[in-house]
Amino acid sequence: MLPWVVRRTRLPLLSLRCVDCRSESATTGEGRFRVNANGKLLDVWLLVRCVSCDRTSKLTVYERKPVGSFDPVELDGYRDNDPELVAARLLDPLIARRNHFTLDWTDAWRLDIRSAFRDEAWPVQVEVVLADPVPVRPDRLIARGLGLSRNEVVRRIKCDVPLHRPTSAGFTFTVMAGD
Repeated sequence: MLPWVVRRTRLPLLSLRCVDCRSESATTGEGRFRVNANGKLLDVWLLVRCVSCDRTSKLTVYERKPVGSFDPVELDGYRDNDPELVAARLLDPLIARRNHFTLDWTDAWRLDIRSAFRDEAWPVQVEVVLADPVPVRPDRLIARGLGLSRNEVVRRIKCDVPLHRPTSAGFTFTVMAGD
């Protein structure tokens, strides 16, 4: 079985309408948190910038959470703007739902293919691993990886997931010999 890995090359853009210019794209830029103390309660926001007008907005990560309920390492990560913590919070579906945004993964990932399948005996089985929850359409990913048209992918590929439906989970497929 040949391994393919889909890796994130950068953080995705956010599909989020700007209140100033009505643009629908925002970015986390360098990734900054704002931590605000209100007595013994903390608010934590992830700061995002509009791609068009550069206006800064806040995405709620925590609201009015007791200071003692935070893991000290996590709290230090918020204060230090830890890039891994920025990525984890941006990719958290609960935060996306609460703040009413979706992620735009266009040009934010790459496909790593370690070895060529041409030397393998037919049929060739390939395992696709998604290192991050990048939503990909299997037919487009396979067409890109094999250099085939999507019609040929439908004809030559046997897959354990629907080819035309986006997935964020790994899958396997079998490439049947061409005519």
